[in-house]
Amino acid sequence: MQSREIENLVKDAKRKNPDAFTELMKLYMKDMYRVALAILMNDEDAADAIQDAILVCWQKIDTLRHDVYFKTWMTRILINKCYKIRKTQGSMSSLEEYEEPAVCDSYNLELKEALSLLEEKYRIIMTLFYSEGYHIGEIAEILKIPKSTVQTRLHRGRKRIAEYYYEVERKA
Repeated sequence: MQSREIENLVKDAKRKNPDAFTELMKLYMKDMYRVALAILMNDEDAADAIQDAILVCWQKIDTLRHDVYFKTWMTRILINKCYKIRKTQGSMSSLEEYEEPAVCDSYNLELKEALSLLEEKYRIIMTLFYSEGYHIGEIAEILKIPKSTVQTRLHRGRKRIAEYYYEVERKA
């Protein structure tokens, strides 16, 4: 979908048009799922975070200042909801608690496993950069950290993924 069309949907959603808002959510649902899963590592919690984020987005869409930043704004809300869920649980999910994806899940299972072994601070940046296509500056803005920190974590995350694949190859 063209950016102009998305901006028009955002404008309509700001006028409380439920069809336009629904179309926006359909457009970004897979992206939201990947981000939530990168933080929570659990399908049920990711679904709860997405549901909460969608509700907040609908209620507060009129506070969005620049329509072109809708996805960034929505992602920030989702990340906050994920952290809130994790905070209420008291601890992060371990790999043993991690659910296997459904058969229809086209996301690379091996990559999911490798990402699940990363610390969250690397996993979320890797997901936002590679899966969501955000630029380093956008990630810094979303996570409210310096660009240099994003670059460092991206570099270290890549290095740890490479080490993981090296070990897998060595064992095979």
